[in-house]
Amino acid sequence: MSLVLDSAAQDLLFREARTANTFTDEPVTEEQVQAIYDLVKYGPTAFNQTPLRITLVRSAEARERLVQHMAEGNQAKTAAAPLVAILSADNEFHEELPALFPAFPQAKDLFFSERAARENAAALNASLQAAYFIVGVRAAGLAAGPMTGFDFEGVRKEFLDDDHTPLMVVNIGKPGPDAWYPRSPRLEFDQVITTV
Repeated sequence: MSLVLDSAAQDLLFREARTANTFTDEPVTEEQVQAIYDLVKYGPTAFNQTPLRITLVRSAEARERLVQHMAEGNQAKTAAAPLVAILSADNEFHEELPALFPAFPQAKDLFFSERAARENAAALNASLQAAYFIVGVRAAGLAAGPMTGFDFEGVRKEFLDDDHTPLMVVNIGKPGPDAWYPRSPRLEFDQVITTV
């Protein structure tokens, strides 16, 4: 059985999409970012908790501050990307739950009154949302370069606060020359799927 999504869309989102390492200088607009978010906000999370927070790094001054926290191999591409986003998990996401999950507003206090429970839930669900965000960037005809090679505590102190945990930094834009490394292998169906 084939997928309902047409082959061109499958290529755009998955088969031909790659992590970009170079970008053109074409800007990424606020309208593009808004369209990406307006699509990916519908991706599911537990209790609709929506803990992902996105910090767009646009100014030259902020970019310089971020680059100093990136691993050496990620500095040049982060400095040159048209747009950089810091994706983080809001560990106080539960404050929004009564509005986001009106079918069960008591979930805020019943499941998430303890900070450790919130941090675990935020990390998992914000990571899900980060994956949706990357696919959304691709759906906008852009390339994403997600990275975890950076000083997490340094980025948190520089751009966030104690209630936010950085997850990844994502370079965003139109792919530039030699943007892709060769495609790495993937596991096959029978290596991943088990039927019981």
